[in-house]
Amino acid sequence: MLSAGLAVIASVEILVRAAGLRGNLALAVLLALCTTLPVGFVLAPERRAPVRGTAAIALTTACVLALEPFRALTLAGAAAQLITVHALGRAGTPLLSGLLVLPYVGLALAAAGDPADSTVRVVAVLVATLASASAATGITRHVRTAAQAHSATERAFADTLLEHAARGERARIARELHDVVAHHISMIAVQAETARLTTRGLPADGATRLLAIGDTARAALTEMRRLLGVLREDADVGVTRRPQPGLRQLMELVDDSRDAAGSRTRLIVSGTVAPLDPGIEVTAYRIVQEALTNARRHAPGAAVDVELRYGTDDLELRVRDNGPGPGPGPGPEPGSGFAAGHPTHPTDPPDPPDPAHPTDPANPAHPGHAGHGLLGMHERAATVGGTLRTGPAPGGGFLVEARLPVQAEALA
Repeated sequence: MLSAGLAVIASVEILVRAAGLRGNLALAVLLALCTTLPVGFVLAPERRAPVRGTAAIALTTACVLALEPFRALTLAGAAAQLITVHALGRAGTPLLSGLLVLPYVGLALAAAGDPADSTVRVVAVLVATLASASAATGITRHVRTAAQAHSATERAFADTLLEHAARGERARIARELHDVVAHHISMIAVQAETARLTTRGLPADGATRLLAIGDTARAALTEMRRLLGVLREDADVGVTRRPQPGLRQLMELVDDSRDAAGSRTRLIVSGTVAPLDPGIEVTAYRIVQEALTNARRHAPGAAVDVELRYGTDDLELRVRDNGPGPGPGPGPEPGSGFAAGHPTHPTDPPDPPDPAHPTDPANPAHPGHAGHGLLGMHERAATVGGTLRTGPAPGGGFLVEARLPVQAEALA
């Protein structure tokens, strides 16, 4: 419709200017149509790039011929030329868009030495200037649109990675907690059955209640396994089964970290050492493991201190390195668990596998994808009612500090 409208306007202008044209009227009308109708091919989205390019070249050729020697270039034809170069620049063909301006520059230079061609020179300069601006505008819009699309793709990719890693980390946490809770529920069922069978003189009502306790515990265990079955299958792919680690394995973890990093790593224990709830021990072990991995990746060669403080009400963990600490840039958002000292970017490569600790596919080795390691530590602490803080350490370096409750009422 646009090309047809421009063609009608150009034809009317030719008829109005018929007396001052060089050549016959039919040829001028034909040139008017050739300078406007190809716009439809240039703007049609279903046309392929070669077709649009050929139409643009044909339109420019017709415009140049209409301007010199026939002096039949219309305002509609000039507008069609501006629309063409703008559309080509916006479509991602900046080279062709710029080349189509050159013929008008050549006409202006050729007419510079002939005073009789002053009109051609003025029109050529005007069209060249406006066409250059139109082409630049189209190219700028194309570059901006491409940059926005690229940014949107990167954000979507980063969100997908974050969601996938968080889902995998939660799957692993659920698997470990299921192992711990299933053990306790199994013990409830066993103890209830043992009490019913071994207690002498137990009233019938008491035996019935103990039997109901055992049945309830077994039903709860079955229901838990049913609900978490799919989650365990997703998290257990490629994982070597072994007992869940605890605080007794911390020394081995520290030794492995020291051997892998080739740096000084110390374990400092204070307070009265006592066995804790298995869920607390697994959480503490995983937090220390993640913090050591973090230090190896972002502060290679730095000395690391792992402090474990047993208290009456809680267990305190502190993992500190003397590396460079947080770098320049915006600080972490409150409560996000992201630290500027250990940058996390969606495109960072994952950590190399640690031979001492085989990688679980459901547990990213470290915050290599938008802070997954730090996010996982926060979630682990939250599952047992604890808190975790990450950030710059006083005096330099990076600090991971967790407080986990050990009292039964605190855990509840």
